Amino acid sequence: MGRKLRVGVVFGGRSGEHAVSLASARSVLEALDRRRYDVVPIGITREGRWIAGADAVGALERRLPPSDSVALLPEPGAALQRLAPGAGGARVLAPLAELDVVFPVLHGPMGEDGTLQGLLELAELPYVGCGVLASAVGMDKAAFKDVMRANGVPVVEHVLLSRREVLAGAAACADRVEAALDYPVFCKPANMGSSVGVVKAEDRAGLLAGLAEAARWDRRLIVERGVDAREIEISVLGNGDAVASVPGEIVPCRDFYDYEAKYETGDASELLIPAPLPEDLSRRLRALAVRAFALIDGAGLARVDFLLERGGDHFYINEINTMPGFTAISMYPKLWLASGMSYPELIDRLIALAIERHREGRALTRVFEP
Repeated sequence: MGRKLRVGVVFGGRSGEHAVSLASARSVLEALDRRRYDVVPIGITREGRWIAGADAVGALERRLPPSDSVALLPEPGAALQRLAPGAGGARVLAPLAELDVVFPVLHGPMGEDGTLQGLLELAELPYVGCGVLASAVGMDKAAFKDVMRANGVPVVEHVLLSRREVLAGAAACADRVEAALDYPVFCKPANMGSSVGVVKAEDRAGLLAGLAEAARWDRRLIVERGVDAREIEISVLGNGDAVASVPGEIVPCRDFYDYEAKYETGDASELLIPAPLPEDLSRRLRALAVRAFALIDGAGLARVDFLLERGGDHFYINEINTMPGFTAISMYPKLWLASGMSYPELIDRLIALAIERHREGRALTRVFEP
């Protein structure tokens, strides 16, 4: 056996999905085969400090003040650096570890949205998942809808608003929404996941409350027409030759699949894998999931979520999640398990895809000499 790959697993972060990221990271760290990989856990505190160490997940869970910090420099070959104490209270860089590949298990803004991906591109490090473009487009619900609509993919009607507009005149914003959409509607931060900040509004009072809540989380927000629909999810895996898993269906224990239904009510919500769908419809949804992934230049992985109108076969693509929840019991790996790929095998495949994509990028000509 050759040298083991050194994998940096990055988790935590400064988004509202910090706790979800820690749960995902615990599962990934436990599943990585130590016979194949040297694993370097790298945590990011809620305040943005980077730490490393075997118990980095526990330190973030207990919100312990970081005793030592690390940094990932945005230059090739610099790798992970420890910020060591220097003269006069200054901190100096000391090499900590050379990384072969990074597995960023970060959900939400400042991690899943292209920001970390840009840093890793500058450092010329292979990393699991989508690149800068796909991560940014996948994170922003309004931008994603625009790309889908431009390519003839059905999406639910919505109104895009800015936080500034809501703070300056929520009533005028509500007027715009009511002129365009019928109740019920869903108010959402454009850049957030795990249903954080999402409010279902049945009337104007609910709409005003939903606008205020969504504006807490993002400077862009959308209001969508409510659809009486089944929630169908499909996992996508690959680079230029991506494939789709069997579809799964979520039957939420609450009015809709909000944060509480996802993470705080145990097993009350039901996951149907595979989803009870006609074979032809299943095939169409899987093909569209792969197409949506390609339209944003996806790589590695994503979960594509659909809304299927009840009593028929009319559907909309709801969103694409470029770093979905990644515990062993999360929908993304469970769909692959039902498709014949175990959780450890999935992690191995994602690391291989990251290295494959990095090699493809390194093969490009970067210097133009006329």
